[in-house]
Amino acid sequence: MTTSTQDLDVLANISRLTDWLDSNIPELGKQPLKRELLHGGTSNVVLTINRGGKTMVLRRPPVVPPPGAERGVLREARVLSALSGTDVPHPACYGVCDDPDIIGGRFYVMEMIDGWAPNLRGDKIHNEAPFDQMPYEYGIPFAIVDGLTRLANVDYKAVGLADFGKATDFLGRQVDRWAGQLASYKERYGYQGRHLEGYDEVEAWLRKNVRKTEHVGIIHGDVGTPNMMFRHGPPARLAAMIDWELSTIGDPMLDLGWFTGAMHDERFPDLPASGGLNDPDHFPTKQELARYYCAGTGRSVDELDFYSILAGFKSGCLLEYKVAQAAAGILPKAVGEFFTRMVDICFRRNAEMIRRIS
Repeated sequence: MTTSTQDLDVLANISRLTDWLDSNIPELGKQPLKRELLHGGTSNVVLTINRGGKTMVLRRPPVVPPPGAERGVLREARVLSALSGTDVPHPACYGVCDDPDIIGGRFYVMEMIDGWAPNLRGDKIHNEAPFDQMPYEYGIPFAIVDGLTRLANVDYKAVGLADFGKATDFLGRQVDRWAGQLASYKERYGYQGRHLEGYDEVEAWLRKNVRKTEHVGIIHGDVGTPNMMFRHGPPARLAAMIDWELSTIGDPMLDLGWFTGAMHDERFPDLPASGGLNDPDHFPTKQELARYYCAGTGRSVDELDFYSILAGFKSGCLLEYKVAQAAAGILPKAVGEFFTRMVDICFRRNAEMIRRIS
């Protein structure tokens, strides 16, 4: 991506950023600051910065931030800082700026990880060789679950995150939380909504089968291969979990339900593992990963259905904002059509799962 100096100055003014770095991250060096755009999206912008030593990464909201983006940046920085000293693979956070006047938005600076990240092109995830083929691709989900297991075992209070989220009755509040998110798109984007096949059935089942919140820990919130970085070369090894903007405190098994939702189910081989961006035939079953996760956390595999269906409900309600933005002309029509398919699959598949397990 080609970005002009003028564009970079809007995102990270050299003079003001240099002064802040001198005071807050002297280990970056003292040479003239060099910046490059690594990723520019609708929810965040990622720049590399270098002053003659090691390269670091600056993460900030876009110039026109979506609702909650600046708060999300600060929450990411906080959880990354809290994870320092744990065995959870994550980029180190070197500094955070809560003053939007420095570069026009709040930001933090983190470690640049030596590794590779799967990327979305079209409607599929593409991996670096040799992880773009079997048997190497099969190990990727296990590497991610290794990270989820470590995260679930962190004492969130001991690392200073006791007030990072509301743990009380976390599971009991989830349906209202995400149904409310879905309803908010009307006011936020003027979106009139649409019929979501399976939504009512899934919502009713979750309300009827709600669990007590007995396990509390740190939730990543958006577990997928594009939000992970891996070491180069086989076997698959997790280098860092990234993109923590949806992280909170709650039941960490929700992360497993989110990650495995589109994978094959051993009980129902005729049920298509559709909706995923990875090839499900190159991944283990959701039960295989659940057994692996539970072996490291002490949780019960029998709980998986509830967390899978809850995660699918959350995903559908959350991703519908992309459909709403496309309807409002904020995103291209093709993006809206892509997420329409994704959301529809979330609710239809989980409604079918409910019918089979009831």
